[in-house]
Amino acid sequence: MPDNFFGGLDFGTSGVRISIINMHKELVYSSSVPYLYEFKNPNSWINSCEQLLGGLPIEIKSNLYKLAISGTSGTLTASNLNGNPIAEAIPYDQACNENKIIIESLTSGEDHLQTPYSSLAKALKLLDKYGSNILLRHQSDWITGWFLKDWTHGEESNNFKLGWDLTKESWPESYLNTSWQKCLPQIIKSGKIIGQINSDLAARFNLNKQLLLISGTTDSNASLIAAGLGKEDGLTVLGTTIVVKKIIENPIKEKGITLHKVSGNWICGGASNAGCGILSKFFSDLEIKELSRQINTAKSTSLNLLPLNSKGERFPIHDSNLEPILGPRPVSDSLYLQALFEGLAKIELKGWEKLHKLTGSLPKKIITVGGGSKNPQWRKIREKIINIPIVSCKKTTSFGTALLAFNAKQ
Repeated sequence: MPDNFFGGLDFGTSGVRISIINMHKELVYSSSVPYLYEFKNPNSWINSCEQLLGGLPIEIKSNLYKLAISGTSGTLTASNLNGNPIAEAIPYDQACNENKIIIESLTSGEDHLQTPYSSLAKALKLLDKYGSNILLRHQSDWITGWFLKDWTHGEESNNFKLGWDLTKESWPESYLNTSWQKCLPQIIKSGKIIGQINSDLAARFNLNKQLLLISGTTDSNASLIAAGLGKEDGLTVLGTTIVVKKIIENPIKEKGITLHKVSGNWICGGASNAGCGILSKFFSDLEIKELSRQINTAKSTSLNLLPLNSKGERFPIHDSNLEPILGPRPVSDSLYLQALFEGLAKIELKGWEKLHKLTGSLPKKIITVGGGSKNPQWRKIREKIINIPIVSCKKTTSFGTALLAFNAKQ
């Protein structure tokens, strides 16, 4: 009797990765592709998805039992009522400052929604542009809908930034009399079975016709699942942006802070607009590897950079007008790379200090995932600046998403 397989698809900023695990939670297949078009073009997401599905081995295709999707938190798209995208999505790191007064009237006391980076701010911008005869869906929810050819549902963690209350398990009362309430998804908990893959799609890719789609999560939550985070651990995701997360006893709501529930635990965290994205603007992956070897981590640079990927910051401070500081640039490329690493580590430190202030505790160790976790020199710089032991986790976000599918229940 052939094994059942469980799949996780993770949609990041630069591309998509798939991980397939077996009944023993062992990784049996993994692949990734970059986006063909811009990240904010939903056709990029589907094109990458089609490439990865087409490349799956026959045995996996015919025995793929459950599949979950994770995507960037706060990337929102508008589609027509048939699920077809109307325009480009608004990415997670784009500020929408247009509807401050309306947002304040809708979200009294809900500081986490009163930010131009919230999905609510993005939703109101899309509603202004396209009217209320649309569907508002986050990246992973929209892609899950593509598999089902049914865009009814949205997963709870993805919709926190849109206003879904995780404690009351409802949309705010202030939304009830709006013309756009019908644009919002029906919320389903993360890790629940939503339904069976669309039969035409299954036939097109020779996939198991009984393949079940599981309500997914955000990319950083999937990283947390992959890392097996403990109650005294912290998680740092060093991807295009830096994300920090920790398990907390009681939910908190604060501007710039995300709140999720994963495997029965409350998780709080924050995402900066700084991260590995800035490194790729100056150096190739090979150059970063070679220059890193030249860094003397025992000696700090005197440079004080603020390496944001673009103007504006979400966390650990909230300022949509904050400008990056990327100079002066020294003659030595390795010294400049070290200064960028130091600047990113200082942002991470401020993130942990912010969570310490809100929760009363610091992690005893920090588990790191993402591309930046593989760099030993950066890790040493981070340990020196943050002064907390750091370990790297080699398991990918899509592996965590596959585990979510594995553990799924009705």
